[in-house]
Formats: sequence, structure tokens, C-alpha cells
Amino acid sequence: MTIRINGETDALIIVDVQNDFCAGGSLAVPDGDAIVPLVNRLARRFDLVVATQDWHSAGHASFASTHGKAPFETVELYYGTQVLWPDHCVMGTSGAAFHPRLDVPGTQMIVRKGFHPGVDSYSAFREADHRTPTGLVGYLRERGASRLFVCGLALDFCVNWTALDGCEAGFEVVVVDDACRAIDMNGSLGEAKAAMAGAGCRFANTGDIADF
Repeated sequence: MTIRINGETDALIIVDVQNDFCAGGSLAVPDGDAIVPLVNRLARRFDLVVATQDWHSAGHASFASTHGKAPFETVELYYGTQVLWPDHCVMGTSGAAFHPRLDVPGTQMIVRKGFHPGVDSYSAFREADHRTPTGLVGYLRERGASRLFVCGLALDFCVNWTALDGCEAGFEVVVVDDACRAIDMNGSLGEAKAAMAGAGCRFANTGDIADF
């Protein structure tokens, strides 16, 4: 399968390639650093590049420490069941910064998500309450995008939610599998891939993209 990029209608979304999700970070995704060279090369193939950045307030509702619980336990918040995470990507900290080897100077928009203290945000398009938009749908439509290529961290959480919301918003979505890594917690990777496939997402590798 070869996919040819259309500069007028294709966009790349780079999800959360940040220090806290890479080696040594507080919520490191296994082998997360390995995607950085692939993402750097991918970004140079697209005229429209968007990056997302987890950007939490201190004491965020998604942090286990906020509730006096252990990481990966759950609580019920007003929008449903919330997985509790180690403190991560606190706004303005080094953990929230992009990976130092991420080199994507053509990025035209950065979407910061998760900054509302009481609601988590995995997707580039809307927060975990499924109601609060980031504005990305409108930006992409105004720029003429109809097909999205999604890569980054983590495949079974923020990439997954971004891909699903992109499909729901009416975009064609291609998940660049080898330019992602997963947490894979209690079967979450398999569930995420099934959900994305069921929603109509396609999967490809960087080698499938023409002239990569």
C-alpha cells in the first residue's frame, strides 16, 4: 500500500512527543524516544503540521496525588471514570517541554490540552468530557484539510482519542503505526486498535508514505 501525500488536503498531527512521556519522564511510554527520528522525517513531508502538548495545571483532577490514590487507580468524575496518572506535563515544567530532539520547524499550530483543572484531555479535538472543543476542527477545515495522518504518544490513549474524534468530525484518518508507541495497560493497545479500525481509521507505516 502506497499513500501519496496531497499538500492541499493532508495534515499531520503529532501527539504529545514530550519529555514526561519519553525515557526518564514521569509517565514514560516504553520505547517512546524511538519515534522521534521518524516523526522528524514525517513532518518534512507535510505542508500542514499540528502538534499537541499536554499542559496540566498543578493538582490536576487526573493526577493520582490529587486524590491520595496510587497511579493507575480510577475515580469517578463528573464526566465518567478517570484513570489516575502520575503527575506529568505540568505547565511550564521541563517535563511538559517537547522532546529535545524533536525537530519539526514547520509546525504551524500547537494545541495545548488538559489545562482545565477539573477535566482530563487526551484528544487533540476535545476534552474528556466529550463536550469542550479545542478549536482544532475549525482550524483544519479553514486550512482545507480533509485527511489527517496521526502519530505520537501514546497510541492507546491520546493518539487513539485523537484518531477517533477526527473520524467523528468527518476527516479521513490514517494512523502512522510505526511512528507511535503505546502504554498497553491491561489490554488497552488491542482495544484501541480495534476501536480505531471500527471507526474507519486506516493504519500505515512510514514506509507506506510515498517518497518517505
